[in-house]
Amino acid sequence: MGNQIAMNADQSQLSKTAYDHLWMHFTRMSSYENAPVPTIVRGEGTYIYDDHGKRYIDGLSGLFVVNAGHGRRELAEAAAKQAQELAFFPIWSYAHPKAVELAERLAHYAPGDLNKVFFTTGGGEAVETAWKLAKQYHKLTGNHTKYKVISRAVAYHGTPAGALSITGLPALKAPFEPLVPGAHKVPNTNIYRAPIHGDDPEAFGRWAADQIEQEIIFEGPDTVAAVFLEPVQNAGGCFPPPPGYFQRVREICDRYNVLLVSDEVICAFGRLGTMFACDKFDFVPDMITCAKAMTSGYSPIGACVVSDRLAEPFYRGGTTFLHGYTFGGHPVSAAVALANLDIFERERLNQHVLDQEGAFFDTLKKLHDLPIVGDVRGNGFFYGIELVKDKATKETFTDEETERVLYGFLSKALFDNGLYCRADDRGDPVVQLAPPLISDQALFNDIEGILREVLTQAWTKL
Repeated sequence: MGNQIAMNADQSQLSKTAYDHLWMHFTRMSSYENAPVPTIVRGEGTYIYDDHGKRYIDGLSGLFVVNAGHGRRELAEAAAKQAQELAFFPIWSYAHPKAVELAERLAHYAPGDLNKVFFTTGGGEAVETAWKLAKQYHKLTGNHTKYKVISRAVAYHGTPAGALSITGLPALKAPFEPLVPGAHKVPNTNIYRAPIHGDDPEAFGRWAADQIEQEIIFEGPDTVAAVFLEPVQNAGGCFPPPPGYFQRVREICDRYNVLLVSDEVICAFGRLGTMFACDKFDFVPDMITCAKAMTSGYSPIGACVVSDRLAEPFYRGGTTFLHGYTFGGHPVSAAVALANLDIFERERLNQHVLDQEGAFFDTLKKLHDLPIVGDVRGNGFFYGIELVKDKATKETFTDEETERVLYGFLSKALFDNGLYCRADDRGDPVVQLAPPLISDQALFNDIEGILREVLTQAWTKL
């Protein structure tokens, strides 16, 4: 009894210390003033455990990160071994073996002539890198007025000033404006709420892609440097591309000498069943931004993978890309990434996703019989469930209902019932799911069961 009291006291103190000193990201801190801070202490496979010992399904792979699953001892051992050998050295005019080996491996996985790898420490930095590189590339090739970028409404591309400008979520940007000028938005590929051709995916895809061309023409082709697109858009709830969409976008970019950036910070490294998501949809971008699952989260790293064509003017004469990060290509992170990719290949995790994505989708689609479920969409092990008040009209929640039902009830109820995932209203209300790539039908069933119970309760609160 005494040990339990002491343990409860320790947990209470940890929660208080978290509130007093740990400024949590994207968190309404006031919500923990008089409530305990959820504290996760351990992970194993597809599960995480809190400081009370309670087990939860990790239905979001941490944050679209822990693709190989929790508790991989060999990844921890790879980090320890590298830290003992060379814990840190910058790649500013120097190389170290693990960064070289990882760059070669990423180039091997990447499509086309994307053979140059610029390392960062995360996804937002990779996006920032891609925009800066696009600007300088165009200057070096005589197109001095090309600096603007086009991205999609509701899309999230990161928090650095440039990446935040590319982001298509006004509420996230408003506190920090003015941001970097030149970032323009076009419609996304949410066919569930398509303003036109909602019953014809190919026609809708053509229309959505053509909006990019119209924006390039409107802004002036001599001013647009790049287009940034996620293969499956995250924010808004997992919008997959309609058939032919990326092929049409590639044609448009080539026509106007605009670079195509595939933002794969979430979608790369198996989330859709391929190492790079552009392969899933059969297009070759000029740059790929990636991060998160490159190490399955066991150490931070990101990268911008660049085509030889773009890199060529930087490899001549006295030209330098005046950009970098202290911890970019960190030796420990690079070693962990290589060990993580070994697991991917040895256990054929990408193929597992391809083999099981249909079963995961079919299991989630069972939720369509609930009145609150309007749409289930996504690809690979990456799905969103859009919530509505009226299935026939697709009427969404009011702001008050979002606050009361999505945040006031749903987020906590899912967690309390043993499922860690994301209830999100960046766009229309959705629940997002992205479990580790080792997940199986038994886990899919458990996820569906928890969702069914909690969403049924949520409907009664509307």
